[in-house]
Amino acid sequence: MQNVEAQLLGNKMHMRWINFRTIAISLTLTITAAILMVSINETSYKRSTNALEAMTEIQATRSKISWLMRLMLDAETGLRGYLLTSEERYLTPYNEAISAINQDMEALRKVFVQDPQDLALFTSLTRQIERKMSEMELSLQLYRQGNQEAWRFVMFTDLGMENMDAIRHHTRDLIASLDQRGDRNQRKIEHTLALSRIGIATVTALGVLGFFMYLRQAHALQRASLREQEIQRDERNRLEAVVRERTATLTELANHLQQVREDERGHLARELHDELGALLTAAKLDVARLKSKVDLTAPDAAERIRHLIETLNSGIALKRRIIEDLRPSSLYNLGLITALEILTREFAERSALEVTANLEPVTLSDSIQLTIYRIVQESLTNIGKYAQAQHVIVSLHNYPTYVAVQIQDDGKGFEVTSMRPKSHGLAGMRHRVEATGGRLSVASELGKGTTISVVIPLNNAA
Repeated sequence: MQNVEAQLLGNKMHMRWINFRTIAISLTLTITAAILMVSINETSYKRSTNALEAMTEIQATRSKISWLMRLMLDAETGLRGYLLTSEERYLTPYNEAISAINQDMEALRKVFVQDPQDLALFTSLTRQIERKMSEMELSLQLYRQGNQEAWRFVMFTDLGMENMDAIRHHTRDLIASLDQRGDRNQRKIEHTLALSRIGIATVTALGVLGFFMYLRQAHALQRASLREQEIQRDERNRLEAVVRERTATLTELANHLQQVREDERGHLARELHDELGALLTAAKLDVARLKSKVDLTAPDAAERIRHLIETLNSGIALKRRIIEDLRPSSLYNLGLITALEILTREFAERSALEVTANLEPVTLSDSIQLTIYRIVQESLTNIGKYAQAQHVIVSLHNYPTYVAVQIQDDGKGFEVTSMRPKSHGLAGMRHRVEATGGRLSVASELGKGTTISVVIPLNNAA
């Protein structure tokens, strides 16, 4: 058997190692796939976000450049309207455009300062815009000074057109550079998406592989579990059969020992009744003869004779009580109810306790009657020794399908959960009851007394 158990243990450990190794590989693949997926997603997100932010910034810069060109046109249009009509309302858009141009150029300078190439283009654009603004300012000053020839020369020569053409040229170059940057960001996003597709496909393949290995391992684990369950079930059935056989053997042995004990008690009771009874009876007869021949007028002789008679009577009573404890003659001669009444009455006299007996007539076999008698006897003995009770109730009830016995006291009680495993008294009582197919239960609480209940089915008690 030890070899079989060792072989089973070795097979189990080997299977566990194989399962652990396979699960470790599957888990490694799964964790790797998860890490790769998170890394790819995070990298793609950051690159795409940066590219989109750059494209948004480029679009905003294009809008600012377009707005700058519109402001230049608004300034030039407003100035020309004022020079041609002399109406001050045309200077309002001119002044607003000039102020906005300066703010827009400052904002664009902050944008292009990080890119040397775009900054060079923007610097050229800035110089042309400043020239155009200087030209318009000069025309406005000459007009206000009344120098008609001078401002007309400045406004209607090709110099202003050349400045505007140069501004448009630098603007187109700057926008073209921005478009190139936008194209690069667009390609970067496309490249990121392509890498993300490849990465997700790879991770998906790893996930499918890991899931396949998991399913394969789960199937193997299921088969191994079924085999192990089958082995355990067979081993459990074998052990249960052994336990049942051992339990039956021990129960039979315990019942045999119990019967031997009762037989020895009966034999000892008969010996005491026959031998010791004859001796005590002969001694009492001799004392009676001696009493008739002794002068009882002497105080000392009379006291001795009286004390001897009392001692013999006490010995006879002790002999009778010992015989009743060993083999209750009242049980075999008068029945269970009468025997229990005598037992409770004598216990009340010895212990000075109040004992109430509620006994119903029952029809039981001799062995069951002896079992109930011994249970009550043992319970009363324990109450007298340990309970410190004032009142005891002994009940015997006959129900249609079972007989119920209850011994209840109002003593100090005890914690049932803390009852010692080696409480042989209760263990012996429980074994007696279970040998008859019945059930014994103990209920007790500190300060609330103890109740011992016995239930024996009538089909086993007849």
